[in-house]
Amino acid sequence: MNHKIRHEGIIDSIEEGCVHVRILQTSACAACKVAGYCNAAEAKEKIVDVFQTDSSALRVGDAVTVSASGDVAARALLWAFGFPFLLMIAVLVLVLWQTHDEGVAAISGLLSLIPYYGLLFLLRHRMRRKMAFVIE
Repeated sequence: MNHKIRHEGIIDSIEEGCVHVRILQTSACAACKVAGYCNAAEAKEKIVDVFQTDSSALRVGDAVTVSASGDVAARALLWAFGFPFLLMIAVLVLVLWQTHDEGVAAISGLLSLIPYYGLLFLLRHRMRRKMAFVIE
């Protein structure tokens, strides 16, 4: 994936080493010209944290473009959805093979996600530096 994900935004606040940028995340329908007449249009405001060491030239209220590589997006999707799906299926099959009880296997598969997402939560600061937006 060589393309970049870009969003236009406005600097909301600046802390030491972190710039908070407010972006308007829109669905494909929200960009449509007739979106005002349709109930499917959706747009959400989000705050994106951009970690960079030099924020001296930036001011609150400045319009900026934040971007991330497609590789970062793919890695985030893999950690958020790909690995947990594989873990859940593996636990489901293993417990079903051991117990022959579909209910226990299903609950075990779902419960296996709790420690996985707990571990991701504990490692969020470490992962945040590798999977981050930058200001262009």
